[in-house]
Amino acid sequence: MSVPSDKFTFFCLFFATCLGELRAGAESNTASSHSVEVGDGVSLRMIEAGKPGDVPALVFIPGWSTGGDIWQHQIDTFAKTHRVITFDPRSQGESTQTTKGNTPEIRAQDLHTLLERLGVRHPILIGWSQGVQDIAAFVERYGTKDLAGILLVDAAVSDGADGMVARAQETAEQFKMFAVYQAHQKEYLAGMMQAIISKPQSNGVMERLVSTGMKTPSDIGVGMLVADMFGVNRTPALKKIECPTLIIASTKSFELPRQQAATKQIPHARFEKIDDAAHAVFLDQPDRFGELLKSFLADVATNHN
Repeated sequence: MSVPSDKFTFFCLFFATCLGELRAGAESNTASSHSVEVGDGVSLRMIEAGKPGDVPALVFIPGWSTGGDIWQHQIDTFAKTHRVITFDPRSQGESTQTTKGNTPEIRAQDLHTLLERLGVRHPILIGWSQGVQDIAAFVERYGTKDLAGILLVDAAVSDGADGMVARAQETAEQFKMFAVYQAHQKEYLAGMMQAIISKPQSNGVMERLVSTGMKTPSDIGVGMLVADMFGVNRTPALKKIECPTLIIASTKSFELPRQQAATKQIPHARFEKIDDAAHAVFLDQPDRFGELLKSFLADVATNHN
């Protein structure tokens, strides 16, 4: 059946207009990826989207064995209003593999150098899992005077060797899992992704996460975990945070009490829980996570003004 010419013209114009809007949006928010040297022969692969403006840049820090791409939904969402930056930490993803410096303390130094090289001033640091340790190490070394805000996502700041004594059974179980990871890295990573992400993902997401995890040699991966969880007591950094802070946790987190307790040690912090989500709360409940982040950004803006 033929379409009347007037309707056909209308649909063509409507489609062209929509397509033009989509292209304009894509062009203004398209992410670019390149490498940045941070010293000691290490280059970090970074992703940047949006453009600099009056609002703080958002810097998303991924967790253990993952890369910046894990934040893709948040990049797409917030690049419309903010400059958005994420990256693969050293020895993860497409960044330089190295046997040196795979600790939160050196990754904090990498982050500081990255921000300087990119000319980023007063950003909001958003760290998930291992990224929480990196932010704590950053605060311990550099303070928060140059930060607009901090968001800690579903991880307690490590209390180092003290925690091994306080939670001996939990520590023993973690060390058992290290051995499984070393012996069966791919299977371990596949199982881990199923455990930390409870909602169905689009085609290929889980496979890509496992593939990214496989780029970190297992010996280095174990060393990272030991340094993250047991190497340094970073809890003193909490009392040094002087910028607005939000802690977001899954209601299922076994570290929930410790995350709640951390809120009380930070002068300008608030705590939020996300229901029906595993460890990767921003993948399981991206809309709720986005709402909380937008609310936090409004708080930061109010505090700045």
